[in-house]
Formats: sequence, C-alpha cells, structure tokens
Amino acid sequence: MIEFPPFAFFYLAALAAAVLPRVPRQALMLAVPVASCAALLQLPSDLLVSMSILDLQLEPLRVDRLSRLFGILFHIGAFIGIVFSLHSRDRTQHVAALAYAGSALGAVFAGDLLTLFVFWELLAVSSVFLIFASRTERSFGAGMRYLVIQVISGVLLLAGALILYGQSGSLRFEHIGLTGAGSMLIFIAFGIKCAFPLLHNWLTDAYPEATPTGTVFLSAFTTKVAVYALARGFAGTEVLVYIGAVMTCFPIFYAVIENDLRRVLAYSMINQIGFMVVGIGLGTALAINGAIAHAFNDVIFKGLLMMSMGAVLHMTGRINGSDLGGLYKSMPVTTTFCIVGAASISAFPLFSGFVSKSMVMVAVLEEGHPVVWLALLFASAGVFHHAGIKIPFFAFFAHDSGIRTQEAPTNMLIAMGIAAALCIGIGVWPWVLYDLLPFAVDYTPFDGSHILAQIQLLVFSAAAFAWLKVAGIYPPELHSTNIDVEWLYRRLAPRWVQQTTAASRRAVDATSRAGEGLGRNLMRLVLHHYGPDGTLARAWPTGSMVLWVAVLLGASLVLYYL
Repeated sequence: MIEFPPFAFFYLAALAAAVLPRVPRQALMLAVPVASCAALLQLPSDLLVSMSILDLQLEPLRVDRLSRLFGILFHIGAFIGIVFSLHSRDRTQHVAALAYAGSALGAVFAGDLLTLFVFWELLAVSSVFLIFASRTERSFGAGMRYLVIQVISGVLLLAGALILYGQSGSLRFEHIGLTGAGSMLIFIAFGIKCAFPLLHNWLTDAYPEATPTGTVFLSAFTTKVAVYALARGFAGTEVLVYIGAVMTCFPIFYAVIENDLRRVLAYSMINQIGFMVVGIGLGTALAINGAIAHAFNDVIFKGLLMMSMGAVLHMTGRINGSDLGGLYKSMPVTTTFCIVGAASISAFPLFSGFVSKSMVMVAVLEEGHPVVWLALLFASAGVFHHAGIKIPFFAFFAHDSGIRTQEAPTNMLIAMGIAAALCIGIGVWPWVLYDLLPFAVDYTPFDGSHILAQIQLLVFSAAAFAWLKVAGIYPPELHSTNIDVEWLYRRLAPRWVQQTTAASRRAVDATSRAGEGLGRNLMRLVLHHYGPDGTLARAWPTGSMVLWVAVLLGASLVLYYL
C-alpha cells in the first residue's frame, strides 16, 4: 500500500485552485479536507515512512496518536475556514489558505527536523498572503514584519537541527529537552511561533490586519503547530510552566484596554496558548492531555469568535468597540454564535473550554505549583472579562451605534454554526475528544467541586465587570495606540537607526573635511620643498655637490667602523 500524505491533497488542490474558475474551485476546496481526512483515518496509527537523501535519513511522514489528533484538528479547522471563505472571489486567498493548511499538516506529520524546517518555512510563506490580501499599507507592513520574524524562527530551527545532527548524527524529531546550544536554538524557534512573552508581537501586529477570512485560518494553524512541536520536543521542560503562566496573565491587561476587537482576540490567543504551554511544561499524562485538548478546543472556539468578528467587519466595515454596538438587532444569529464562542473560551460548564482547561488546572495543583495555579485562576477570570464579556458586549450590545445592516452571508453562518455545534458537543460529550488524546484519560470533568468553583469564578468576574462599568472605572474604548514590546522594533529601533545613521554621516563628513584639510596642507609642504620653486629644485654648484657626497661617505665609514 502506498501511503499518500494528507498535506499532498492540499498542495495539489492549491495548484488546481490557481487556475480553476470560481464554482469548480469552491467545490474542490470543500472536497479536499473531507477526502484528506478520510485518507488520514485510513493510515495506521503507528506509521513511519522514511527515506535516505544525500546520506540523510529523513522521515517525511510519521503518524502516531499525537500527530493524528492534530491532523484531525487541522482538517476540521481548514473545512470550517473554507466554508467561511466561500463568499470571497479572491483567488489569492483561496490558494494561500490551501497551501497554508497543507503546510500545517506537513509540519505535524514530519518525523525529522529537516522536514519540519521545510514545512515551518512554507507555513510562513503561504500564510503571509492572507495578510497581504487586505491590500492596505498597514497590512503590507504588518505582513513584512510577520514574514521576517517567521523566517528568523525557521533559520534558528535549521541552525539548531544542524548542531544536533553534528552531535548525534540523527535528525529524528523526538524529545529534545534543553541540553545544549542546538536544543536552545530550536526551543527559541518554537517559542517565537508560540508567541512567548517578548516574542509575541508578530501575532498581535499581523493577525488583526489580515482579511476577515484570513484571520480565521491564521488563528487555527501557526501557533498550534508550535504547540505541537513543544509537546513533541520539550514536554516536561519546567521552564515552560513559568513561561506559560506569564503568557496567561500579561495579555489580559492589553486586551482590556484594546479597542480593536480582533486585536483583543489576538491577545486572548496568547492567553489561551499559555494554558497549553503550562501543561506541556508539567509533562504529566494529565497535563499533556489537558494541553492538547485545550489546543483542539481553542482552534474551534477562537475560530468561532474570529468568524463572528470577521462577519461584523465584513458587514459593517468597522471593528473597533467604540464604533460598534447594538448589532444584535441586525445580526441576531451572529450574536448567538458569538455568545457560544464566548461561553466556550470562558470555560462555562457544558461548553468545550471547561472540559480541557480544568484538566490543566488540576494537573498544576497535583504537581505542587500553587502560585502558578493562582496565576491561571486570575487568567481564567481575565479571559472571561475580555473575551467572554467584552467581545460580545461591545460588538452587539453596549450603546446603540445606529448601524443597521443585514445578517452575515449564509456560508459564514454555516461555518459559525458548525463551530458552535462542536463547542457545545465537546462540552457535553468530552469523551469523544478524550479518546483521541495521546494518553489514556482518567479524569472526570463534571465533578461537583470543579463545576461549583468555575461557576463562582464566572459569577464574581461578571459582577466585577458590571461594577467597573457602572462605577466608570472600566477602561473606555478609545481610538488609541497601546504601546507593547513591538514599540522597540517598530518605533525605537528605526528611530535609533536613523539617529545613528545621521551621527555616523556627520562623523564621516567631519573626518572627510579634516582629511581634505590635512591633504591640502601636506601638498603645500611638498610643493614648498619639491615644487618648481622649492628648495630642492634650485641649481647647486658641482663642487658643492661633490663636497656633500664626500661628507656623507665619510660619515658612513666612521659609523660603520665604530
């Protein structure tokens, strides 16, 4: 039997989509994830395809429980995103989306670091066109910054892989751990794509500038490939526990004051990835299962929230909270789906977020990290504030902005409906997801204490939000620019380069002028002595010349025999 890799379906479809008319292209796009997922489910659960190229042993296709789960997830995310994008006539977005999904699948099924590097870079190249597709100056700048940072991540991955190959003679992608320079470079490469603190601004910079459909695909693949890579290569690395805890907390403050609702969701994405990183860092079966389950759920409920905001942007042309409000009257179905996504990300019982986030929280306590648990508790309350309440409240309720529009296109509603059904279905029947996880699950989410604690957290968080709004303390939605770490390379670094360049130019000019002056003085001195009228150009008597020659020879003899 010849194993046909799932990513090949998407690459072939991308080539066909580049030339097909709109209707056949749409039919092909809908069929590809279905056919590819069916082919994936037919592959053995312990498949490893290897080949030798230039004395390098490569494994371009590896299927196990971890990669299979992410493969299924990416097929679901691709199908939902494709349905959501059917109204678009932009061929570039369709081709880029198919290639992007194929690259994500190629990365999670890669069995060696060199193959992973190839798909790692293809992820960057294919996804950037979803940002460029907005065709604005802001999107072009954000896309270029995104591409540069993603390529740097790939270069670090390749450098680390080569160092490890030099040390071990193997490129196999398995547990790596922080054992040396090579593993550290790979860790940083994964961290960039995972949006670690101080390495995160490519996400909040670029994602909100993508098209409404492009953002849905972006939210599904890049960071989740990085989560997979961390789970594969660095499970049980303790520093990830603390990195993840920071990731869950710091985006909350930015999300609360942010006006652009898609940027709020970008910060929320970092917050949710933090829970996954904590679970991977713990490394226990329960923690890994919780992290992977939460990654699965995040693609769906974050995609649902991105789709609801994309529908708002598509129908109104606006996305700032200060410009919206009252849209529940015009877009009631979109409002309902957004609320389902908000309930899921907030981990309401019987919604998908609850059955995965609680696994990570319990694992943190079991491993004796009470401070980290408190940080995650704070982050859980914070995500309810900015994603569970702020997003639907300012977009669909709050003040009446006076905007009257139509409901989102049918294909958008169908895509949101599929995601909403999955959010509820997984929340009610989590064992369907649990059966796919890497380790056997011995965990019951619907424990009375878990449910009561979560309801208390949500009730008090909602009460705090209401009190802050009534008291006028909650940060208002304003047209403003919030300074994040990106200010260092978007504002400070260019300004420093400009000032340094100007200072260097002035120094070069001053040096040049000084050199020219010195040269002129030297030339005057030379002309004074050697010019036509110089001292050495005068006519001397022959006898005087003979005398001086005799003196010099005599002096030489004296010095020689001393």
